[in-house]
Amino acid sequence: MSAMTLQQFLSREVQFGAMDPKLPPVILSITDACKTISHKVRQGALAGVLGMAGTENVQGEDQKKLDVISNDIFVEALCASGQVCGLASEEVPEVISVPADYPIGPYLVAFDPLDGSSNIDINVSIGSIFSITTAVRPKREAVEADFLQPGNRQVCAGYVMYGPQTQLVFTLGKGVLMFTLDPNTGTFVLVQENLRVPAEAKEFAINCSNMRHWEAPVKRYIDELLAGETGPRAKNYNMRWVAAMVAEVHRILQRGGIFMYPRDNRDPKKAGKLRLLYEANPMAFLMENAGGRATNGHMRILDIEPESVHQRVAVFLGASEEVDTVTGYHAQ
Repeated sequence: MSAMTLQQFLSREVQFGAMDPKLPPVILSITDACKTISHKVRQGALAGVLGMAGTENVQGEDQKKLDVISNDIFVEALCASGQVCGLASEEVPEVISVPADYPIGPYLVAFDPLDGSSNIDINVSIGSIFSITTAVRPKREAVEADFLQPGNRQVCAGYVMYGPQTQLVFTLGKGVLMFTLDPNTGTFVLVQENLRVPAEAKEFAINCSNMRHWEAPVKRYIDELLAGETGPRAKNYNMRWVAAMVAEVHRILQRGGIFMYPRDNRDPKKAGKLRLLYEANPMAFLMENAGGRATNGHMRILDIEPESVHQRVAVFLGASEEVDTVTGYHAQ
């Protein structure tokens, strides 16, 4: 196990010409924000951060107090990095420009400051998700069009999970790395390089309470998994559902499997539940760099041309064989 810290890793990448020297300040500002959020998550009720905020986000979802607090922490940290020219958050309807008292840089960051916030009050793992792209034309006043780039243009993406350990997982487009926060030193330490999704899946994650609303290809696929060794897949699967995308993806990177959040017939106008720019794209970028796949049931997620910052999308990600199978059923 390497004892290399995140700062040492980023410095090495810059030294060897493998990274733009303006990118590390952005990554480090994100991890600084996540350290602060991690501390507040650990304090919980002692810090008065649990419960509802009494407001809704742009998707009409009730906000937790910690959703709002985490968003403010992210915005402040990223603006202070001096290397961003615009931000997009799940918790804010419009894109965010960098205030005039901060310098700007070439990067745009889209983020979900607190994924799985429904789990906050019951002390189940939650996390933060981020996606970094390069602005086509960096400027002081960010607009929505600046962010409408397909996921294949991401230069860095990942998440921080707040669980028994606080762990950072990210990719620069050449493999996936995992760091663990050392509570004694306050530094992220490299614990695993080149994470790979196990080829053979034994677990699947989906909210089966929505089964009656699914489209036929999803029902067919899940029926085959549930049939186990007596069905066409000829093996048994276990089902998992944490209700936090960070925790689901983290498990797949460690143990394999497939995560699904399909579109359904409750609202035909919505292409799915999860947001493309700051949930599906970063997780798809991670998954592909770990040898897995990610589609919306019809096409590669990273090739989708975004139409709006808060665009929704169906998600199937994880072991290549499983994602290919359920995607193939949609094609049929």
